[in-house]
Amino acid sequence: MHVGILYSRIRRDEKLLLNELRDRGHEVEKIDVRTERFGLESTTAAVDDLDIVVDRCLSTSRSLYATRFLDSYGVPVVNSPETGDVCADKAKNSLALAEADVPTPATEVAFTKEAALEAIEEFGYPCVLKPVTGSWGRLMAKIDSRNAAEAILEHKETLGHYEHKVFYVQEFVDKPGRDVRVLAVDGEPVAAMTRSSDHWLTNAAKGGETESFDLDERATELVERASDAVGGGMLGVDLMEVGVDADADPADGGAEDYTVHEVNHTVEFKALDSATDVDVPARIVDWLEAKAAELTDERAEEASA
Repeated sequence: MHVGILYSRIRRDEKLLLNELRDRGHEVEKIDVRTERFGLESTTAAVDDLDIVVDRCLSTSRSLYATRFLDSYGVPVVNSPETGDVCADKAKNSLALAEADVPTPATEVAFTKEAALEAIEEFGYPCVLKPVTGSWGRLMAKIDSRNAAEAILEHKETLGHYEHKVFYVQEFVDKPGRDVRVLAVDGEPVAAMTRSSDHWLTNAAKGGETESFDLDERATELVERASDAVGGGMLGVDLMEVGVDADADPADGGAEDYTVHEVNHTVEFKALDSATDVDVPARIVDWLEAKAAELTDERAEEASA
């Protein structure tokens, strides 16, 4: 298999993936998007003979544009630009989940600080204000009072970038001090862990403690449905436990229920690899091999038609 890796910085995640690919004898083409150019019909990157390209760009903007250009050239890329477009924008993410009837926190979007303040007041305190793009828990605010809301909204309105004028307001979910991160490939869970913290933000990037987590049937079902909702691929699905669903079986005592608050398209997996007994890079490469073989068969069928 000849694999391209789109990147702008080689992190531990990419090193794990590159080592697994090379250990299996696969040929790897590293594509540094900072040095390549992408035209309407071709690119300076060496992509002509690639079986598949894996998007590992750290920058969301570079990821979205590079994958879109590669897709236009007919180069197979995971994740697809359509999946990336949905996952990179929290509003689109929430809409996709809601449209697929996947439980997700109540959310409203407003375009002025006055309308945003009305939404916040209706949600009540605390509630959460997030940027529509971003990762690692950055620039997220738990709003506990009207005074705090007014100050944060004013700051966002004057920050300048148009995305800060899209006010993404969400209900505060009273989770049990942790959330659940699941790495899935086309809806099939690879590994799962909890991220725990005394702070309301439990991201591993914010210092959350990680521990392996066994998915129950309900969580597994929601991971598959959330993956389908955004277009599939290699994804990080984030869930929060929201208590017991009395209508779910386990011997009529109910079962844990969840809400899906986000699906991530350039998912990091180094913490998962350390927290669980799963060889995460190996499982990812298994999936890439199957995906590349499937694409090769499709091309062969099209050529013979």
